Amino acid sequence: MNANKKSLLSRFGIGIAVAVVLAFTLFPAYWMISSAFDKNASSGGRSFIPAEWTLDHFVFVFQEGGFGTYLRNSAIVALVTVLVSALVCLLAAVAVARFKFKFRTVILMMILIVQMVPLEALVIPLFLQVKSLGLLNSILGLMVVYVALSLAFGIWMLRSFVAAVPVELEEAAYIDGASWWRMFRSVLLPLVMPGLVATSIFSFITAWNEFIFAMTMLGGAEDQFTVAIGLKSFFGLHSNDWGSIMAASTIITIPVMIFFVIVQGRLASGMTAGAVKG
Repeated sequence: MNANKKSLLSRFGIGIAVAVVLAFTLFPAYWMISSAFDKNASSGGRSFIPAEWTLDHFVFVFQEGGFGTYLRNSAIVALVTVLVSALVCLLAAVAVARFKFKFRTVILMMILIVQMVPLEALVIPLFLQVKSLGLLNSILGLMVVYVALSLAFGIWMLRSFVAAVPVELEEAAYIDGASWWRMFRSVLLPLVMPGLVATSIFSFITAWNEFIFAMTMLGGAEDQFTVAIGLKSFFGLHSNDWGSIMAASTIITIPVMIFFVIVQGRLASGMTAGAVKG
């Protein structure tokens, strides 16, 4: 009986601890969403439970704040960044993990060193490069920057996934008559899919939420602004429009959640798919 009581108390204590952690974790999200629907949020009358609910903040964000344009720009930038960086990182990771060539170790060390450089130190060099290419104040230039920022992390992570795939699986595919492309598509790609998904999530979140590079590269073209820059417009010099800020923040959060829900299933399904597909 004592053992059962101890077990019950232990479970109760764990439940309380989990509840406290969840409360601290989820409260900011609740406050953001409730403030977005709170009619008194902009006037400073926010409360834990809104007394009056409204959609006016969302309407204002789209009609007066131009957030539809910002969402379109961010979607284009994020999706192109994810697709291009995933393709380049995967091919580069296969090259450095499977092939022996001159300066291979030097390249790996350079990739590792690039990851250690603070992003703030890259703002001016990348700004000058984008300006020299004539891509300043355009989302194309911003996409080039985001792809460049994603490569070092993506290549280094995917290299580990590719190196972890047994070479015997590839050799077995060749023995069965598969071409390199068939082996890559049916054996290697499914096994490295969890790493590819992880790098894609990193690239998407970086391209969607990043502010410093976006403001630097697009500061002179309002029609090219992304959501991160658009959110800044609701902050005033002496006061802030909290209702619109929270509504815009809620809108910004939704695509990230949708993207994660779409790709998270691949994190588990890719672990064994390559060993059974032929």
